[in-house]
Amino acid sequence: MGEESLKRRKGEGRGREDRQSVQSHEPQTMNLQKQANFFLFPLCSTGICMIVGTIIGSGIFVSPKSVLANVEAVGPCLTVWAACGVLATLGALCFAELGTMITKSGGEYPYLLEAFGPIPAFLFSWTSLLVTKPSSFAIICLSFAEYASAPFYPGCDPPQAVIKCLAAAAIVVITIVNSLSVKLGSYLQNLLTAAKMIIVTIIIVSGIVLLAQGKTINFQDSFKDSKISVGSLSLAFYNGLWAYDGWNQLNYITEELKNPYRNLPLSIIIGIPLVTVCYVLINISYFTVMTSTELLQSQAVAVTFGDRVLYPASWIVPLFVVFSTLGSANGTCFTAGRLVYVAGREGHMLKVLSYISVKHLTPAPALIFYGAIAIIYIIPGDIDSLINYFSFAVWIFYGLTVLALIVMRFTRKELKRPIRIPIIIPVIVTLVAVLLVLAPIITAPELAYLYCTLFILSGLIVYALFVHLKFSWAQKISQPITMHLQMLLEVVPEEEVTE
Repeated sequence: MGEESLKRRKGEGRGREDRQSVQSHEPQTMNLQKQANFFLFPLCSTGICMIVGTIIGSGIFVSPKSVLANVEAVGPCLTVWAACGVLATLGALCFAELGTMITKSGGEYPYLLEAFGPIPAFLFSWTSLLVTKPSSFAIICLSFAEYASAPFYPGCDPPQAVIKCLAAAAIVVITIVNSLSVKLGSYLQNLLTAAKMIIVTIIIVSGIVLLAQGKTINFQDSFKDSKISVGSLSLAFYNGLWAYDGWNQLNYITEELKNPYRNLPLSIIIGIPLVTVCYVLINISYFTVMTSTELLQSQAVAVTFGDRVLYPASWIVPLFVVFSTLGSANGTCFTAGRLVYVAGREGHMLKVLSYISVKHLTPAPALIFYGAIAIIYIIPGDIDSLINYFSFAVWIFYGLTVLALIVMRFTRKELKRPIRIPIIIPVIVTLVAVLLVLAPIITAPELAYLYCTLFILSGLIVYALFVHLKFSWAQKISQPITMHLQMLLEVVPEEEVTE
């Protein structure tokens, strides 16, 4: 079957231009995207449900400690959580205009390409594939490992070796599941998404009950002894915005919404503030039973909350948090694996990454590559450093993408804009993005930021050698690698659609 597919592809491919070849993939790319949306959100019938289901994940169980550690008081902590929700809403509205103006797949890539040309677009692709997406996968799996191991180490932090081994095991299992079967991954996602909403509801309802009982002592003088500076606020925002990650993905579901030009901005305006309310209420719930010092000393905040509130049923909290983090990791693997797949097809990575498994019809090489890079990030990193590393890199391109919206208001006036937001919104988001990127470097410089910047800029060398100049020696090296991996993994190129 593999040989026949290869022969048929070669026969059909002769004499075709690269542009035609890329266009012939477009229907299948759209089908993959629709399939991804269906599998990730089968329980949701509206954009609002999709927003809530996408954003709420592991972040709300991990970030509260880090946000509080940077501002050191309850009042600023809750303010940061609310402000992050406002910023995510404004950013999502910018992406809604971009997504309906330039209806191409590939995330920020086509927007940067239209506004600034191929080099910034390639740097986004390069950074996403090797920095932001794998580090996101690693952070979520480390969060899973912390909550999975916490009940076995009461009163102390679990050993780092245990956490890293559990996280690596989770990456391997999720990668194997998604490589073996799309349906199996989707069924797992359905189960874990339901578990996620259950634990969020339990924590919020418990917090409301405790507030009604008068548990408000920790909210008195809530701004006292706070530590507020530009640098500390930026790091607090990094950790808060990590919990809102996914706000920029809504333009991928434009085709799945009825009357998207009305319902897309409406879903954003309702959905993300709804998530913001949930996050603020969850943090309030934590503070009803823990002081700032106790929360910072907790090895797993939600576990401590469960121990103090649910008593004999406290085991429910770590169990459902584990399910929630696994669900986030599974969804991240599913979608990011497709990004690696598309990059391989477009020639930005090894061609074998765009191949499909003969037996399972999944982009197995892309998923395996993605999982392997995530494991590499786990070895030297911890959650806080990875979140800072991830946020620094991702907000560089969020800022550039929103700047692209401003630029195209003047350079591409002919483009239709079914959704048109006030220009002040992208201006605010761009300025905040600049502040988020520069403030930690200026106030608390670390080598990690320098390494991240150098890595992003190293993409210029890769672009010049392998994309722009297309040196023949690179092809000679990659061809035998592709051939051996193809035989080892039993994968073939995706069949082209003939007219």
